[in-house]
Amino acid sequence: MARSFRQHAAMSACGLALVVACGYVVVERLHASHEVRTTTVYNAVPDVEVVTPEPGAKTLAITLPGTIDAWYQAPIYPQASGYVKMWYKDFGADVKAGDTLAEINAPGLDAQYAQARADLDAQAAKYNLAVVSAGRWHAMAKSQAVSGQSVSVADANRKSGYAEMEASQHNLDRFSALEKFKTIVAPFDGTVTSRDINVGDYVSVGGGEHKEGGEASQMFVVADMHRMRLFVSVPEVFSYMLKPGLTATVSVPQFSDHTFEAKFLTVAKGYDPNTRTAVTEFTIENPDHLLWPGTFASVYLKAPAEGNMWRIPTATLVFQEEGMQVAVVGADNHAHFRSITVGRMADTHTDVISGLQPSDRIIRNPPADLLEGQEVRVVVPEKGYGHADEEIDG
Repeated sequence: MARSFRQHAAMSACGLALVVACGYVVVERLHASHEVRTTTVYNAVPDVEVVTPEPGAKTLAITLPGTIDAWYQAPIYPQASGYVKMWYKDFGADVKAGDTLAEINAPGLDAQYAQARADLDAQAAKYNLAVVSAGRWHAMAKSQAVSGQSVSVADANRKSGYAEMEASQHNLDRFSALEKFKTIVAPFDGTVTSRDINVGDYVSVGGGEHKEGGEASQMFVVADMHRMRLFVSVPEVFSYMLKPGLTATVSVPQFSDHTFEAKFLTVAKGYDPNTRTAVTEFTIENPDHLLWPGTFASVYLKAPAEGNMWRIPTATLVFQEEGMQVAVVGADNHAHFRSITVGRMADTHTDVISGLQPSDRIIRNPPADLLEGQEVRVVVPEKGYGHADEEIDG
C-alpha cells in the first residue's frame, strides 16, 4: 500500500509539473503576443524629428560668372569685292573715327564705275538731242506745218530722255559710293582687336562663290573700350535684386589683387526657359583699358534680402506633384503637407519666401511613405544625430 501511495504521489507531482509547464508556456505566448501587438501598434506611428523655421538673412550675397564686352564693338566687312591692296592698322592699334584701316584693289568695280559714267554721258547726249528736237517740233507747230500728235511725241521723248538720264545718274552715284568703300575706315574711336586679312587676300561682300555659304569676309573688329559692358545670367529666384542703384564687385583672373565696380544698367525682362536665368547688363568704367572684351569675370552681388523670408534645412523639403512642399506636424500630432515657395537653395539650408509660419513644426527627413493626416511621434534625437549638416554649414 505504501508503494502504491508513493507511485500515486509521483504521478500527481508529474501531472502538476506538466500543468505548471503548460501554464508557463501559455503565459509566455500570451505575453509575447501582447508584446508583438504593442510593438506593432507603436511602430505603426513613425518617429520624426521636427525643426522650426529660422529668420532668413538680412542681406543676400551671390557670386556668379559673367562676361565682359566692349561698350561698342563693330566687326567690319567689305562693301566692295576685290583684293587687299594694303592694311594700315594691326592688332591693338588705337584708331580715331575715319582713320584708314585698309585699301582694296577692285578693278571690276572700277570698270563698272567707268561704264556707269559713260552711260550717263550717253543718256545726257540723248536727252539734249530730245530737247532740241522738241523745240523744233514746237516751232513748226506754230506755223501748223506739223500735227499736234507729232509735237506730243517729241515732248514725250524729251521727258523719257530726262528720266533715263536721271536713272543713269543714280547708277553712277551708286558706283561712286562703292568706290569710296575701297578704303576701309574706322567707324568710331577705339582699338583694333582683330585683323583677319593680309595683303593680296580676296575679300567679298557676300552672296558670291568665293566664300563657303556666300558669307562676307570679316576684315577687322574695332572696339570702344572706354567703358565696358558686363553680362551676367542671374537666376530667377534672385531677379528681385535687379533694380537701379545695384552695384556689383567684379574680379578677373588677370588682376587677382584688384576689383572693379560695376553699375546696374538693364535686364532682359524675360527668362531663358532652359536655364531659368535673365541676362543682366552692368557697366564698368575702363579709362585705362585694363579690361578687354571677352574677359571672364566673377561677379559678387549683395543686396537686402526679401522681407518675411524663412530659413529651413534642405532635408525638410518634399518634392510632390503639387510642387515644393514640407510636412508640418499639427497640434494633434498628425502630419500635413504644405506647399511653399522657395528662394535660394543650398546643400544644407533653403530660403522660403512664403508658406511658413514661425511656430510651424517641420519634419526633418520625412519618411518616403508618409501620408497626409498620418499620426506621427515627435522625438528628440541623440546629440549629433542628423545634425552633421549644421556643423558643416557653420
